Amino acid sequence: MVLQAVGKVLRKSKGKPNGKKPAPEEKKLYLEPEYTKSRITDFEFKELVMLPREIDLNEWLASNTTTFFHHINLQYSTISEFCTGESCQTMAVCNTQYYWYDERGKKIKCTAPQYVDFVMSSVQKLVTDEDVFPTKYGKEFPNSFESLVKKICKYLFHVLAHIYSSHFKETLALELHGHLNTLYTHFILFIREFNLVDPKETTIMDDLTEVLCSSSGSSSNGSGNGSSNSAGAQNHVKER
Repeated sequence: MVLQAVGKVLRKSKGKPNGKKPAPEEKKLYLEPEYTKSRITDFEFKELVMLPREIDLNEWLASNTTTFFHHINLQYSTISEFCTGESCQTMAVCNTQYYWYDERGKKIKCTAPQYVDFVMSSVQKLVTDEDVFPTKYGKEFPNSFESLVKKICKYLFHVLAHIYSSHFKETLALELHGHLNTLYTHFILFIREFNLVDPKETTIMDDLTEVLCSSSGSSSNGSGNGSSNSAGAQNHVKER
């Protein structure tokens, strides 16, 4: 089954013969209707992400952010052996390249696996810090909590986008595209519900977002105007 999937995907993604001018942008396999329809559940995520009446906002953000971190980390681990310094020499999504900034603000150009390692290590440190993500009763969240959650969600979006952009073929071969689509839909609706990531940051994946989230009643929540800017967004470098 896996070998058949790999063969099918490779045939679809076969490059142009030498001597011919390449297309401006490679066809995005993850937008193929036969793959975008795949989900592991038909649950209405728009309802799932809404803040329950009895729950504190920070508690809700903390719980969901931690869960997304673990799930996205797990999803990346399924293709991590294919994401190497040789295959992914930069942290790229389509034509956009991301850089990491260390604690002193120094810009670091790194491979995709190095970038993801920086992301996961820094997020792990935050979500396990009792002063940032308190778990004990009566302990308050810091004033900077929302800004830290926004930073985490931006990083996690980069990882998800890289999986789609560079490793969707492997995800298909492993038959995990339904899991990836479901995770992406849930995550996007969550960050939109609470305005956690600037729409300019996610515009590079607006074509996918519109397809996956339209059935959840969110296609008009920022994806329309973003798609008109997607061409320009793919021609500049996004930095943290």
